[in-house]
Amino acid sequence: MKILTKKLLIFLSFILICLFFTNVICSCAGMAASAEEYYSIGMAYFELGKFDEAEKWLNRARQADKTYVASQYNLGRLAFEQNRFEEAIKHFEGILKRDPDNVLALRACAYTRIKMGNIEIARKHYARLLLLVPESADDGYNHALVLFAMEMYGEAEEVLAKYPFAMHENKDIQLLFARSQGKQNKVEAIESFSNWLSINTSHKARYEYALVLEFHEMYARAIEEFRQALKETTSDSNDPKQNEIQFALAKVLLIADSDSNEGIIEMQKAVDQGFKNISALEELIRNPLISNVYTPVLQNIIDNLNKTQASQNQTTEQNNANEIENIEYNLETYPESGT
Repeated sequence: MKILTKKLLIFLSFILICLFFTNVICSCAGMAASAEEYYSIGMAYFELGKFDEAEKWLNRARQADKTYVASQYNLGRLAFEQNRFEEAIKHFEGILKRDPDNVLALRACAYTRIKMGNIEIARKHYARLLLLVPESADDGYNHALVLFAMEMYGEAEEVLAKYPFAMHENKDIQLLFARSQGKQNKVEAIESFSNWLSINTSHKARYEYALVLEFHEMYARAIEEFRQALKETTSDSNDPKQNEIQFALAKVLLIADSDSNEGIIEMQKAVDQGFKNISALEELIRNPLISNVYTPVLQNIIDNLNKTQASQNQTTEQNNANEIENIEYNLETYPESGT
């Protein structure tokens, strides 16, 4: 890798030297350097990571029609690389005003809009892009990601279904397809998740798989998958947290086996691990599938959480009041320090 990098630097340096002397010769002969030469110099600097110099030469090249689009596009890339997304989008969308079907500009616009958090605009760009290059699985996947983020799960599944061959080869596409089905609680999601998990590992994916199994009342399999997800996670895991998986396991146990106290034991583990979602516990008490035998125990857990929360709020309020009192005291004692 080091040898290749060194050769690349030598080659790019050679280009810059040649272009420099070409420019000097043209100047001495009274001729102006061409836009193509400016463009080549700019791109050589770009590859070397000298973005300021690259921007200067590409701006010169942009003045000519022959290099306008390429220069504009790479100026957008330069801005993007430096996290100047507003500037980058102006360059990319400037190209689309001249050429609405420019695939590179559409792709760059869509990705930049994602970075800016404008997922609705990104969705429109990807929809346009896939009309031009419908065979592009990568663009289809990115489009589906945007749709998934917008909670348009059916549309995301529909887009991904157009790339069956890529789905067999790309684990990211497979998982997004399973998740899109899972969010719709489709029974087909069970097979999709199962196939993915047979060769991949993810506590989050397994948790989502277990939720689908629970929805379809396959409680024994759901319990098995929740337990496996707990084995694959750690105390510092997020999305979901360990205590969230523990709660989900406890919930299914309480529903599936009302004669056993195992569900309550697992519920207490969830609380001990930091589960504090009182709303979820209150919803569980209202669940008609939960035995009334466990209602008082669950209510006691909720009451204890409420007391803990009230105590924490009281402590926070007292600390804030003490801090304000200290500030007021300092202002009264040392008034000049407040100016």
